[in-house]
Amino acid sequence: MKRYQIIIAGFLLSLALVSPLHAQRRDETVVIPPFSNTPYQLGELLTYNVTFSNFVDAAHVEMLVAERGTFFAREGLQLRAHVETTGVVNAALYSINNDYTSYIDPASGLPYRTQQVIREGGRTSDTMSDYNQPVGTTAIPPMLRSGEVSGTYDFISVLYRLRSMPLMQGGKYYFNVRSDLDEYNAELRVTGRELIKTNVGSFNTIVTQVHVPKNSDVNKYRIRIYFSDDQRHVPVLITARLRAGDLRAELAGSEFITPTTPPVVVTPPVANPVGGDPASGTRLPSELPFKAGEQLNFNVFLANAVPAVGTASFQVRARAKYFNRDGLLLSVKAQTSATASRIFFANDQVNSYVDPNTMLPFRTELNLIEGRKITNQIFTIDQDRGSAVTDKGVPIEIPVGTHDYISVLYALRSFNLAPPRRNAVTILVRNRPRTLFITSLKRETIQLGSQRIPAVQLSLTTDDPEPDKYALRLWVSEDRRRLPLRITANTQLGPVRADLAIIPVAEQ
Repeated sequence: MKRYQIIIAGFLLSLALVSPLHAQRRDETVVIPPFSNTPYQLGELLTYNVTFSNFVDAAHVEMLVAERGTFFAREGLQLRAHVETTGVVNAALYSINNDYTSYIDPASGLPYRTQQVIREGGRTSDTMSDYNQPVGTTAIPPMLRSGEVSGTYDFISVLYRLRSMPLMQGGKYYFNVRSDLDEYNAELRVTGRELIKTNVGSFNTIVTQVHVPKNSDVNKYRIRIYFSDDQRHVPVLITARLRAGDLRAELAGSEFITPTTPPVVVTPPVANPVGGDPASGTRLPSELPFKAGEQLNFNVFLANAVPAVGTASFQVRARAKYFNRDGLLLSVKAQTSATASRIFFANDQVNSYVDPNTMLPFRTELNLIEGRKITNQIFTIDQDRGSAVTDKGVPIEIPVGTHDYISVLYALRSFNLAPPRRNAVTILVRNRPRTLFITSLKRETIQLGSQRIPAVQLSLTTDDPEPDKYALRLWVSEDRRRLPLRITANTQLGPVRADLAIIPVAEQ
């Protein structure tokens, strides 16, 4: 299953199947492959459909040249990738829902920091790695083979670096890839040219094969990458041969998304855990109906249609020091499914850093990709002075006690929600404060899958001229946890419903 997991990730992970470094010959004339900026065009979004054996919809892969700006106090490009199994493969064989981010030097393509959010088979991990690549002439080792790329790459950045090479007939290109603490070496061989027909058109391609010297376990997969025969060298098709059947990752879409806002300066939080669990110090206040580590996963549906068109995951991170403040990190990840992405692509991440005692935010981060629109925005909030400042330095006056999109959903779980109770809070929406009215309508029992759950139905309205424009309704459980069970709304696409996928049997 481990090998299947690696191969199903397609071209991202096929390049990771490499062997240890071996000695270089010292009598070769060194020819370093040139570097082309063409594959690194900002906003390039590539999507792939993956088939495996008889499964025509096994996985979905997305790759995006997301931003150029200052990341971790260094000029860089942000590359993102998402790999997700779908359909029967996801339900019955192996569940993968992974996100990869690589921050690279725009002049060389070398990564200096990476992040991997791995969700596989019920396990989740979030890791960051520093590559600390040297620059200038110190980045070139004293001995290189002809066609060898200097430096060490991660799985995303190495694919873009290979695209930037000339890929001449008969050429061999050598590269180093680092996985966790290990470094590996592999080569890409150009074997010919071929016309490839896909669902989005026909392409003249350059045929290449990933080869690992002295590693028959990897070479038996016969991994091939077909790059478009033009300046962009887009991976049109990736194939591999497994014992259980052939795997094929085929280009499903290629477009350029134009950011609507300039790139933002990303400063990582300094997280030094001081609690969040009984073993590490200060716990969360006992009156809160949730604990650090709680994760709630939702399936999103259009009207009563099946299957789901998207997913959303809400998570409470550990209590820790964030931006020199005692805080709690609330994060939400929402995205469209592989099938729905063919019509409308969305991949949103929202982080809310809140005071554990008041649940009021002191920092909000929005990272939204919806269709051709990309929004990146950071709000720094001073609850004592009633002010907020955007990452562009724009001040916003707010009432003391203002929430953001995420903090209000957790805060209301502590409210008195007995019908016909009505609560009012202020939230920051589209750069201005608005009043949100939370009205407890009635108690009722709702059906979630095979379970019938006692709940309280809430209406969420605002002080706008059309207060109930979107008909937002929220059902929370009647027990102490006040779990959000269902959310419904009217949108431009029609009625939307998000249902909690699994009801926790006890507090997490």
